[in-house]
Amino acid sequence: MRRLKRDPMERAFLRGYQHGINGKSRDLCPFTHPTTRQAWINGWREGRGDNWDGLTGTAGIHRLNELHAVG
Repeated sequence: MRRLKRDPMERAFLRGYQHGINGKSRDLCPFTHPTTRQAWINGWREGRGDNWDGLTGTAGIHRLNELHAVG
């Protein structure tokens, strides 16, 4: 049975979130397509906000799982 791939926008968002929660720069965005890049930046912003709120380590992992379940 083939597994369905996740939505590319969801994947971009989650990758951006991971960069943001780890305090990495927004300039590291690997995407050039405008909509995919925007999804990555939205994830990065969400991750940066969580980083500033102190949701790093285990709390950040739980937050990432919540975001993944919603998406």
